[in-house]
Amino acid sequence: MPFTPPTTAQRLVLDAIVDLPALGATERFAAASPDVVDAVLDGAGQFAAGEWAPLAKAGDTVGAKWTPEGVVMPDGYRQAYQDYVAGGWGTIGVGEAWGGQGLPFAVQTAVLETLGGANMGFALCPTLTVGAIEALAHHGSPAQQAAYLPKLATGEWTGTMNLTEPQAGSDVGALRANATPLGDGRWSIKGTKIYISYGDHDLTDNIVHLVLARTPDAPAGTRGISLFLVPKVRLDGTPNDVRVVSIEHKMGLHVSPTCVLSFGDHDDCVGELIGPEHGGMRAMFTMMNNARLNVGLQGVQVAEGATQAAVAYALERVQGARAGQAARIVEHPDVRRMLLRMKAQTMAARALVYYAAGQVDRAGLGDIEAKNRLEMVTPLAKAHGTDLGNEVASLGIQVHGGMGYIEETGAAQFFRDARITPIYEGTNGIQAADLVGRKLGLDGGAAFAALIADMRRDAAADDLLALVETCDVIGQRLAAASADDRLAASYPFLTMLSVAVCGWLMERLARAAGDGAFGDTQRVLSRFYVEQIVPEVLGLRAAATASAEVLYALPAAALTG
Repeated sequence: MPFTPPTTAQRLVLDAIVDLPALGATERFAAASPDVVDAVLDGAGQFAAGEWAPLAKAGDTVGAKWTPEGVVMPDGYRQAYQDYVAGGWGTIGVGEAWGGQGLPFAVQTAVLETLGGANMGFALCPTLTVGAIEALAHHGSPAQQAAYLPKLATGEWTGTMNLTEPQAGSDVGALRANATPLGDGRWSIKGTKIYISYGDHDLTDNIVHLVLARTPDAPAGTRGISLFLVPKVRLDGTPNDVRVVSIEHKMGLHVSPTCVLSFGDHDDCVGELIGPEHGGMRAMFTMMNNARLNVGLQGVQVAEGATQAAVAYALERVQGARAGQAARIVEHPDVRRMLLRMKAQTMAARALVYYAAGQVDRAGLGDIEAKNRLEMVTPLAKAHGTDLGNEVASLGIQVHGGMGYIEETGAAQFFRDARITPIYEGTNGIQAADLVGRKLGLDGGAAFAALIADMRRDAAADDLLALVETCDVIGQRLAAASADDRLAASYPFLTMLSVAVCGWLMERLARAAGDGAFGDTQRVLSRFYVEQIVPEVLGLRAAATASAEVLYALPAAALTG
């Protein structure tokens, strides 16, 4: 089915949740006038629907292919990517000093949502480049920024992040890739990285790899990790010693080449240090935090696509009867329930991720409270956004019935593509551990208290206020609990707090939605959310307050029985 850009919904969230007019009133974001933002959203929608969406099916069925010369993308993808570059869509949120348009990150977020809604696997490529730009803009040398940022900003070159190794997944400190100084300021890089999204492709003539590695005599663990810039092709045009060994055969995201990369097979892989030696984790977390928000955004992308497909099918499929007449399945209460849930959860996820994006912009303006709020909501946006993407994609299959299990309808692709999102860029369990392990104590607990206070002040529905109060009590309890008890409760607590934040934002959207059919729809979605979804998660209180003791009541070996 054709993809319809959700421009009206995006504009509402940008105005009511991000408060884009206030950002546009600042000197830094003065270019973000209403006319400019409208033109960007409309243009991105037309481009995505017209050029990227039609390629999504071939991206899934044909996919990226490994060859001895490198990875080859399906027909049409290189041209569509070059049109993306020519249209300036990669420059939206990049600073003007590097050839960008200097618009807010929140506007860039909306553009990426539209591109990913049209073709999620394809949009992962520029999403990774955004992270590389952030890392270089914050930690690169002036020479590195001048040489690489203009090319990355336009998308003429793409970027990757290289953390994972066979023995070093979530435990980044176990990595073994090494870097040896060459004596002229450059480094010789050697090692193998796995699960590198868009680690090789034929969309562009160069790829800028950001690689974590150890220098000689580096301390053990994460303290000894440094970050290196390793281009596929050096600035003088010489191919670097970087080889794509293979690409993974995956459940979904078939168009995204997930590569095994080997650096320095012939001892001729040359890289540059980014930031100080042993400062790699700090630099990489700049990229990771950006990537986590954009992975949360992938949850919105896939939820929007799945919802559009399910609604279209439900409006056409005739099955059963209502009042003695043949009825489309959209008329049946259970199907209507699923569709309302899909639409409400999609809008809630959008509000949550855009809210975090707005905090990125305000933090960039020097707002310390926004910086702390961003720290608080990043694990929520990544984890809950992707959980909702999976839930909505699964419901989309259910709405299609048996046809949803048949690949030709496309409903299954949404779920297959979505399933990786709770796993990569830090599993959702790691996001929950971050929430209870670091974020609850941020600024001596003041950051969490401020979030609770804002929600308590604004919440209108009784159940939403009850959830906010419950989150406050549990959060304070977990802050004083043992490490195991905190971690055992972390995921249900993250879900409860995420739904509280989403409910708070959904009520705000309902108040701002205005008159007309769209406003009426938003108010119904908000009502459904606070009347049905908010009370559901109050049932997680038992799990969020339980001791870890029951988790270890059985020895590990007994789990096989």
